[in-house]
Amino acid sequence: MSPAKQTLDAHMELTPGIAGGKPRIAGRRITVQDVVGWHERQGRSVDEITADNDLGLADVHAALAYYFDHQAEIDGSMRISEELVRSVREQTPSTVEAKLSKASG
Repeated sequence: MSPAKQTLDAHMELTPGIAGGKPRIAGRRITVQDVVGWHERQGRSVDEITADNDLGLADVHAALAYYFDHQAEIDGSMRISEELVRSVREQTPSTVEAKLSKASG
């Protein structure tokens, strides 16, 4: 096994039953998908992610390296999650919106 692979493996875990079996930072429930969302979609820096989540720089960089090695798979998983959220929102009316509508009407 190459030293680079060993380094990545030291920072990443995939465990059935934990975090939905998604790749995650070793010893944490923070998934690669979480890190990608924060970094790629919210534009947060690696330093911000490490500080806000008590992670090491190597953890965040390992998660991003894992993502870029498995981008199609993780992007697909993220699309499925987003579609599920959208579907649940459409089927479940917001109680806050209902209360606001009632209060203004």
